[in-house]
Amino acid sequence: MMKITVCIGSSCHLKGSREVVEGLQKLISERGLKDSIELAGTFCLGQCQTGVNVLIGEERFSVTPDTVTEFFEKDVLPRIK
Repeated sequence: MMKITVCIGSSCHLKGSREVVEGLQKLISERGLKDSIELAGTFCLGQCQTGVNVLIGEERFSVTPDTVTEFFEKDVLPRIK
């Protein structure tokens, strides 16, 4: 199972982490991937200036509410086993 961790700390919250989480939840549900992807929240990942921090395993990404679909299609779907 793939784990995606989204920062929900104050800086990322202001940059739209709630919308990123909601977008990921919707995309996971629409594609029937609830059994393949675990979505989790965490506090500060230490890269506050780059946007909403998202981890897939140990790899870090910067996502915004506007780029969540692109992130999902480009960085998440190809990793699904």
